[in-house]
Amino acid sequence: MQVLVNSDKHIEASLDLVTNVRSRVEHKIKRFEEHLTRIEAHLSDENAHKSGTQDKRCQIEARMKGRDPISVTHNAESLHQAIDGAIDKLSTVLDRNVRKTRVA
Repeated sequence: MQVLVNSDKHIEASLDLVTNVRSRVEHKIKRFEEHLTRIEAHLSDENAHKSGTQDKRCQIEARMKGRDPISVTHNAESLHQAIDGAIDKLSTVLDRNVRKTRVA
C-alpha cells in the first residue's frame, strides 16, 4: 500500500511531517491493508497566514481494490488534530465498508 502526502503552499511538507503522517496512517489502518492500493493525504491551511479556529484541514482519500475511492475530511485548530481526526474517520468508514463486503 502506497501512502502519499501532499500539502498546499501554506504548509511546509518537511520530511519529518511526511514521515509522521505516513506512519500514523499506516499504523491506524494497517488491518485494512489487503483491501487498499493507495492512500493520499492532502494537508491545507484554509486561512493561510491568518489565525482562526478550525482552519487546518486534512483530506484523506483511500483507493480500495475494485471499488470507488473513499474520501474523508477533518478540520481542526492544529494540523495534527486535523490529521488525527481524518485518520479516525477513515478507519471508521473503511471498517464499515469492509464489513459490508464480507456480508454481501
